[in-house]
Amino acid sequence: MMMALNGKRVYLTRLRNASLPELLHRVMELYFLWRMRNGADRVTRSLKALADDRFEIEDLTLPTLRAMAANDLLTVLNAGRTFNLNAPGADIDRFEETWKNAFFSDVKQTNAVDIRAVWERARLQHLTVLLAHLSSGPDEGSGDAAGFVRDAVLNWIRNNPFLFGPHYASAMECGLRIPVFCYCFQRLRTLSGAERASIGAAVFEHGWLISKRLSLYSSLGNHTIAESVGLIFAGGAFRSTPEGKEWIGTGINLLNQELHHQILDDGGAAEQSFNYHRFVLDLYWLAIDFLEKNGLHDCGSWKSRLTQGEEFLVSFDCGGRPPAIGDSDDGYAVAPGVAPSRPYVAKILDRIRTFSASGYTILRTSTDASLVFDHGPIGMAPLYNHGHADALAILVSKKGEEILIDPGTYRYNGEPEWRRYFKSTRAHNTVTIDGLDQAVQETGFIWSRPYKAKLLRTSDEAGSVMIEAGHNGYTRLKNPVAFHKRTVLLLDGKDFLIRDTFSGKGDHRFEINFHVHPDVCIRKEDSWLRIQKGEAEISLMLLGDDDFEIVRGQESSPFGWYSPAYGVKVKSSVLTCTRKGRPNEVSFSTVICSGGYRPDLGRLEDMAWHM
Repeated sequence: MMMALNGKRVYLTRLRNASLPELLHRVMELYFLWRMRNGADRVTRSLKALADDRFEIEDLTLPTLRAMAANDLLTVLNAGRTFNLNAPGADIDRFEETWKNAFFSDVKQTNAVDIRAVWERARLQHLTVLLAHLSSGPDEGSGDAAGFVRDAVLNWIRNNPFLFGPHYASAMECGLRIPVFCYCFQRLRTLSGAERASIGAAVFEHGWLISKRLSLYSSLGNHTIAESVGLIFAGGAFRSTPEGKEWIGTGINLLNQELHHQILDDGGAAEQSFNYHRFVLDLYWLAIDFLEKNGLHDCGSWKSRLTQGEEFLVSFDCGGRPPAIGDSDDGYAVAPGVAPSRPYVAKILDRIRTFSASGYTILRTSTDASLVFDHGPIGMAPLYNHGHADALAILVSKKGEEILIDPGTYRYNGEPEWRRYFKSTRAHNTVTIDGLDQAVQETGFIWSRPYKAKLLRTSDEAGSVMIEAGHNGYTRLKNPVAFHKRTVLLLDGKDFLIRDTFSGKGDHRFEINFHVHPDVCIRKEDSWLRIQKGEAEISLMLLGDDDFEIVRGQESSPFGWYSPAYGVKVKSSVLTCTRKGRPNEVSFSTVICSGGYRPDLGRLEDMAWHM
């Protein structure tokens, strides 16, 4: 999230990766902050004057929202609940109270609270959930829910004066609030003239600040998309002003540019985060609905690539959601339980499907199991902010149940040891060498020495399906391991044989790990581990003289944890085995049986030897 709150190391790392234009951009940003700090009151008065009587949101058609929130959520929201990302509300209250009078760039994060949780409820998306469920009839905007929304939005504006407190530190957060302000203005029919002016001024101020602090150059990413959408909404609301016209143009140009930067040719995400991919796609659909309904821009040329993105995500869907690959902060473009209109795409159930640009292959068995093989890059260059060091990791699900899992994210700020663990190679279903990550974690969001992963070959023949890939993440070692190759073979449409081999110099410690969902039951039967979750069951074994050790919820040097939601971690089991030796002498052969029988081990050992 907001890099400026993470210390000098972030700036130094950014500077090492910055071009001359970016350096000039950063200098101008610092100069802008200095000017604002010394003239905040004057700027606020000037912007309110510019916004006065020019807010034209009433004449616009806002995007259609698909409300999916459950009744129990609506009940607690009406009672005053906000979205806190599982952080204690009292901690957030104290943080806001401490920093409410500070100029936004002077706010300092502490370990007492995660700034991401502080920002979550200030997105005001709990109000969008309530607004999406208000009646569209003649009584729209009246009643208890509408009164709660009106009081909440006006109190937020009153309690967070422009440029002061933690909620103006991130231009992305400003961008996500602007649509909420617009929906509040349109759907609350009982607003007074002064209240309407207050919301209009907030939209103008937010749009102006975003336009001065856009995430560009090495900061390009999902932040940029959220900021662009905020500019488009603010620009549409003030479209008769020079500022509004400029904001619309800037937002459209950035969305057009990032369409081919952040969404890859196969529909995958350059950031290597499935959660943020959903976030980015929804922001695009929200912007398209707004722009086209109001005749502001023809977005037809964007839709085919966005539809590719939808096809990518639905291909990985398991139990109604994609796997937790890469960072996930449980953020939504609109709100939890509320989504923009987006096209329906059908899931393609090919036996093998490879997404070459983003680096994933899905193998499906005849027993309703699937294996996801990650052979893609660590993330979006040059900082790789939201990627995890998970080259050659696999995920296995069956009958819609996740079994071999990606452990998720847990949280971004305040607990650096846990942040490092959930991003680490050891937290993923691949091989770790000498206890090190496949790349170097510089900060909680920045990687250096990124690996290169490569898809080597695939084949789909009558009897079996094979995919082979490798990476070079350990060439930085004193005695480099030049290459880790993993071959995945689908046999008879039911069973997987996974072979890990290495090349390089010196003696090393090789550790293979398979993380299982915390809700599974594991039973040992001879050399096999029988793993069951609900009605889904697989069997797994390691060929050779040693077996997997099962580790669960280790707190010292974290190992064996799963994060089902942001800010939450629970103990889970890891199947782990360590072998030592020279790279060309060490290998792992793992069998995953997805059917109801056990395959012939002699045949498997012979196949593994020749892989």
